[in-house]
Amino acid sequence: MLLGFLFTVPAVCALLICFFTGVFQSLAWLWALPVSYLGSFLVTGVLVFLFVIICEHAVDTDKPQEKDSKFYRFLVNCIAEAAIPILSVKMHTKGLEKTPKEGRFLLVCNHLNEMDPVVLLRYFKDSQLAFISKRENQSMFVVGKYMHKIQCQLMNRENDREALKTILKCVEIIKEDKASIAVFPEGYIKPDRKLHHFRSGVFKIAQRTKVPIVVCTLRNTQYVFHNGKRLKPTDVYLNLVDVIQPEAYAGMSTVDLGNMVYEMMAQDLGPENVSNEE
Repeated sequence: MLLGFLFTVPAVCALLICFFTGVFQSLAWLWALPVSYLGSFLVTGVLVFLFVIICEHAVDTDKPQEKDSKFYRFLVNCIAEAAIPILSVKMHTKGLEKTPKEGRFLLVCNHLNEMDPVVLLRYFKDSQLAFISKRENQSMFVVGKYMHKIQCQLMNRENDREALKTILKCVEIIKEDKASIAVFPEGYIKPDRKLHHFRSGVFKIAQRTKVPIVVCTLRNTQYVFHNGKRLKPTDVYLNLVDVIQPEAYAGMSTVDLGNMVYEMMAQDLGPENVSNEE
């Protein structure tokens, strides 16, 4: 939608400029039309950027966000959708038809790069994903404040008591039907970009809400920004491995549940993408 806007509006403006200046009456339109389009495209891009910045400055992160903002959710979805082609990402998806159509769920995925949430937001845009994120992301330009408006929750991973508060807040968000929760249970982006064992505490969210667990895997997102700078396309693979229904994990501990999900991801990713470290 955003890309369509960025290309369509300048085209209309260029045509109007050439029409009202009368250049269509001569061969001058051969240079005037592309020049007008380029100028209009640049102006439109600057205006869109300024709009995004203005919307960011309107957010007060000190004020609790009690519900998902439809306006900021729309903006986030537009930006995520536009980012994929802008960064020359060629997406390959599998199993997305399994996504629950009704009710909330917990989505878990391996973590390779800062691009991961963008891909998930793009391909689960109808699911209202709210991510559990590290506290440091709150200070990120634009991202931090937009996250706040779509119910993303910041976690202090160095303090178990504070981390539990975040988990309980996520439980509340699901129970009150405000959003579905997405989490990267490895906790950190690992230097080797392989799958590592989980911090199983996040599975308390599923245990306490009894919602389906959507298990996903991503491949190659770690190359997106590197290749994008060189205008080189990147093949990214998103696979919805399976959906674990509540009855399938009833009575399981968080550790056992985490191990089950880990094995599902490891089998899908293959041994070359799984760390041997305990």
